[in-house]
Amino acid sequence: MIGSFNTAVIPPDLAKKSFSAMITRLMPNGQAPLFGITALLKEETAFQIEHGFFSKTMLFPQLVLSANIAAGDTVLPVLSTANCIPGMIFRFDSTNENVLITSVNSPTQVGVQRGLGTVPAAAVVAAVNMWMVGNAYEEASLRPQSVLIIPERIVNYTQIFRNTWAVSDTARATMLIAGDSAVSESRQDCAAFHAADIEKALIFGQKFMGTRNNQPFHTMDGLINTTQAKAPGNITTAGATTNWTQLQAALDPYFNQVTDPKNGPERLMFVGGAARNVLHNIFRLNSTYFIENGTTSWGLQYDSFRIPRGNFTIIEHPLLNAYGQASTWAKMAISIDIHTFNIAYMTGRKTQNREFNLNGTAVDNGVDAVGGTLTSELTCLVRNPAANGVLYNLTAGAAG
Repeated sequence: MIGSFNTAVIPPDLAKKSFSAMITRLMPNGQAPLFGITALLKEETAFQIEHGFFSKTMLFPQLVLSANIAAGDTVLPVLSTANCIPGMIFRFDSTNENVLITSVNSPTQVGVQRGLGTVPAAAVVAAVNMWMVGNAYEEASLRPQSVLIIPERIVNYTQIFRNTWAVSDTARATMLIAGDSAVSESRQDCAAFHAADIEKALIFGQKFMGTRNNQPFHTMDGLINTTQAKAPGNITTAGATTNWTQLQAALDPYFNQVTDPKNGPERLMFVGGAARNVLHNIFRLNSTYFIENGTTSWGLQYDSFRIPRGNFTIIEHPLLNAYGQASTWAKMAISIDIHTFNIAYMTGRKTQNREFNLNGTAVDNGVDAVGGTLTSELTCLVRNPAANGVLYNLTAGAAG
């Protein structure tokens, strides 16, 4: 080429990447796939060790009768009038009668206009649900009361991750017959440990604030703990066997939340090896298949599956296999809506690499060795926990 070398002509993957992107490129099948995916997401910054955001969930007003009512009753006893205002229309779940709320008399009583529509008023028994089906107002009406969605503040703490590599200066100077130098090998090992430690905290971390060595010490909530706290119905423990009907029932609640209206309902499912085998057996036992003449290879391998309300992409996570196929981790299936997940780094704390005694510059005086330390300070963000979930104890597949 003729001219100046500039950023426009840098070949792909030549420019320096973030640590998470570098780990994914150099170790695509490594220990930190979730951490690696964050390199593709919009970067966020934490400005202090307590990092929070606000989450809002759409309101769906509901009334529940607390006593039997007759066809002519216009004052209804209910369990709670929360989020209910005059002008709302509710529908009895048992009779399909629509009623108009004319007044909210107390926290447990509303006044109504009965038979608002084609279904006449009728007696209704206690405990029947009344679902809101809209509102209606007369001409020249006064403006109605406002209904507010109160945001919930979700707070997490940053966590400092540090990993060090070190090689004696004699080992650095020793020429190896095969492989990389001792320095290069140690650097790579340190990077792998750093990424794996962050990955484990993103999944299993639990929030804590205290002191250690008379200094502030803080850890973050990971995906599982956040989901357990905010959407406990999305945490399921499987029985001795799991069939297709049971699997679908466990996964179905993950799709009650619409998190990305531009794309379809998709989830990543990180699984251990034992859980993956169970899923395959469920699919196999609930499928019909045949072998064509001339087939030279045989077997089933599922990388994705669908339930009526959404799709799952299966990714076997190496960390979940770390303690063997009989371990609790190997039997787990962790489903993540990547649109709700991210990490936020403290300003200037996005995986710093600081080395000592290299390039002729003595940093640690008196130490006859070279090395370096990777330091990251970040926190885990799960903006809609109800769109994620965990399935424990996938032990055996079954038909059904």
